[in-house]
Amino acid sequence: MPLENLLSKSVFKDASQPRYLAIAEELAQHILNGQIPTGERLPPQRKLAQRLAVTAGTVSHAYAILEQRGLAMARIGDGTYVRSPEQAVAHPDSATPVDLAHNVAIPTDDGRALTEALQRVAADPHVIRQVLSYQPETGHAHHRTAGAQWLKRFGTTGDANRVMVTHGAQHGLSCVLRTLARPGDALLTESLSYPGLQALARLMRLQLIGIETDDQGMLPDALELAAKNIDAKLVFCSPDLHNPTNATMSQPRREAIARVLRQRNLLVIEDAVHAAAQAAPLPALSTLLPEQSFLLASFSKVAGPGLRVGYVEAAPQWLSKLAASMRADCWMVAPLLPQIATDWIESGVAEQLIAAQRAAIAERLAVALPLLQGLDYRSDPESPLIWLPLPEPWRAGQFSAALRQAGVLVRTADHYAVGRSPAPHAVRISVNAAKSCAEVASGMQKILGVLHGAPTAQMDP
Repeated sequence: MPLENLLSKSVFKDASQPRYLAIAEELAQHILNGQIPTGERLPPQRKLAQRLAVTAGTVSHAYAILEQRGLAMARIGDGTYVRSPEQAVAHPDSATPVDLAHNVAIPTDDGRALTEALQRVAADPHVIRQVLSYQPETGHAHHRTAGAQWLKRFGTTGDANRVMVTHGAQHGLSCVLRTLARPGDALLTESLSYPGLQALARLMRLQLIGIETDDQGMLPDALELAAKNIDAKLVFCSPDLHNPTNATMSQPRREAIARVLRQRNLLVIEDAVHAAAQAAPLPALSTLLPEQSFLLASFSKVAGPGLRVGYVEAAPQWLSKLAASMRADCWMVAPLLPQIATDWIESGVAEQLIAAQRAAIAERLAVALPLLQGLDYRSDPESPLIWLPLPEPWRAGQFSAALRQAGVLVRTADHYAVGRSPAPHAVRISVNAAKSCAEVASGMQKILGVLHGAPTAQMDP
C-alpha cells in the first residue's frame, strides 16, 4: 500500500491540534510500530499535501518535527527517509529558547523549488556557460528583465532599463548610499527604522534623523519640517508592512509624502522587501516620482534568506553610477543565484512561494493572535510581525530580560530607534523563526505569563 494511503483526513479528528502536528504524530506512530520501515522514503510533500488538502508548508513542518525527533532524515534533492526508532528522541531540546526575535522566511516549498531549478540549470549547457561567465555590473539582461517583471507587483512599469541585480536588498542599499551619500550627510528616516540602514549609516558616518510616525508610517508634516530645517537630500522609508510596527501607508498618505519629496527635491530610497509577501500591494511610493526614487526589493522574506538576490529600480541616469559602485564593491553579482530567481519568476514558482509564505504566516498568526486578545498590539494578516506596546509598569529592557529567563527571545524597540530618539516601551514578536506553530503557541503563552506578572529588580537587563 502506498505510504500516503496510511494517512487520511481523519488524522485531523482533534480540531484543537495543529494540522502539521497531527500529521507528524500519525507518521511517528506508524514508524514506531513498524508500519513504515527504516530506510523507507516518505511521500513527497506536495503529493501528501494534496491528499490531505493542506499546504505543502504544513507537511514540511510535520517532516521537520520527525527530523527533530530523530525519526526521519532529509536528503537534499532526494526526499525524506525514515530512520531507526532507536535514534528517536521524544522531544526537541527544551533548553533551546523559543525564537520569536528573528525575522526570517518560514520554510515552505523553497527547498524543492531550488532542487528543481538547479536541475534545469544543469540540463542547459547554454545556461551553464552563462552562469560561469562575467556579467555586466547591472546584471545579465535576462535577469534584469525577469527582475523588472517581478517588480511590476509594486506597480512599476516593468522597464528592465531601470533595474539592477544585487546580492539582496542590503547590498542594493549599500550601493545606493555609496553612490549618493558622503560622510556627514543627513538622512531622514522613520523614528524606528531598519537596523541594516543604521549599520550602514554608522559605517559611512551618516547622520540619521528620525521622523515622527503614526499607524500609517511617516508623517508628511514632520517630514516637511525636518526637510525645512535640516540640510538633507536623502530619505529612507518603508511604506508597506514597516519593520517593526507593521505600519502601511494609505494611497493618500503616499501622495502627501511624494508632494513633500518633490517640493523639497529629496531623493527617496524605498524598502519594499516586506511588501513582497502582500497579495495586492499598493503601488510603490516610487511610482509617484520615478526620477527621484530608488526601489529596493528581494526574496529574503518570502523564500530562503540564503538566496541573496535583490533588485534596485532607479531612474536610468542613476544606473551607470550604481554600476560603478557595484564594480568597485564586487565587480558583479555572481549569476547563479539570479538565474535561479529568474527561473522561479518565469515559471511562476516565485508566486507559489509567496502564496505558501502567506499561508504559513496565517497559520502562525491564527495560533498567536487569539492569545493577545484584550491587549494593545498591531498586526497585519500578511506580516509575521506583531508589535506589542507594553502596559505599565513594564519597561522594554525588563520585559526582554524576563522573557529570556522564561526561554523566549523577542526584539525590543530600542533595536530600531534612530539616533537619540527615545524608544517606546514595546517589543516586536516574529512568528516566523520558531520551528513550528506549537513552538509559537508555547512562546506566546510564556509571553503572556510574564506580561501578567510584575517586574522585579532581578529582571533589569
